[in-house]
Amino acid sequence: MATPSSQVMKLLLALISVLASLSAVSATDHIVGANRGWNPGINYTLWANNQTFYVGDLISFRYMKNQYNVFEVNQTGYDNCTTEGAIGNWTKGKDFIPLNEAKRYYFICGNGQCFNGMKVSVLVHPLPTPPSSVSTDAKHSTPSSAASMLLSGGFWFSLLMSSSSSSALVWFVFGWI
Repeated sequence: MATPSSQVMKLLLALISVLASLSAVSATDHIVGANRGWNPGINYTLWANNQTFYVGDLISFRYMKNQYNVFEVNQTGYDNCTTEGAIGNWTKGKDFIPLNEAKRYYFICGNGQCFNGMKVSVLVHPLPTPPSSVSTDAKHSTPSSAASMLLSGGFWFSLLMSSSSSSALVWFVFGWI
C-alpha cells in the first residue's frame, strides 16, 4: 500500500509532467488585412493599430502571387515606397514571416501598389514576463501544509484530467492501470 508521502510525490511528478507539456506562450499569426488580405485601397495602418505584436508572432500576407508581392524595407523605403536595400522579399501569395525581434518592421508591395496603400508598419514588443506563480504564503508554508493543499479539493485533479495524455499519466502513476 502506498504511503501518503509517496502519493504526494507521485502527484507532484504527474503535475510537473503535465505542466511541462503545456505551452505557456503561443505565437499569434496576424493575417494582414484580415479577411480582405493584401490588396490596394485598404487602411493597413488602422489594421496594424488594432493588433498587438510580440516577439515570436507571425505576420502573414495573403494575395494573388501573380499581381502582388511583399518586401521588408527600412523606414526610408517605407516612406518613399522603394525596395532599394530591401531586407526581405516574398512572392508566394501566402507568406508567413516570423517577427523575431522587438522592433518596428516595415513592409511594402514592391510593384508600385505601395503608392495605393499597400504598405504596413508594425511595432513588435518583447514578450511580457510571466507573473510569479509562487505566492508569499506558499514560500512560508510547511511541507505538510503544502501536501494537504495538493491533496484537498478537486482543482489539481481536474487540471490533470484536462487532456487525454494527462489522464493516462495520472492513471499510470497511481497504478490504476
